[in-house]
Amino acid sequence: MGFSKSFPRTVKGTTYPVWEEVYLTQEEEEKEEKKARKDNIRIMKECIDDSKELFGKKELKQYQTDLINVAIALFEKRASHTVYWKESRAKEKFDKLFGGK
Repeated sequence: MGFSKSFPRTVKGTTYPVWEEVYLTQEEEEKEEKKARKDNIRIMKECIDDSKELFGKKELKQYQTDLINVAIALFEKRASHTVYWKESRAKEKFDKLFGGK
């Protein structure tokens, strides 16, 4: 089953929105995954550099495992992009289908 996301659509004359489910095609999902992967690699490299910089500024010994653990912690904060890109693509489809803003 492919990626899907529900979005509220306002219907004139009703109080509550109608929820529309938008599905990504296999191609769309793979495209967003590739985009996220490329971005995640870039972010991880930046996190490793940031980790090295933190260790250097605080005059800590740069053990590889410690550097990588800090880099991973930074990465987890920055790199939840896979779902973000898929949701963003689904929102684009929703807006195209239902004339959203």
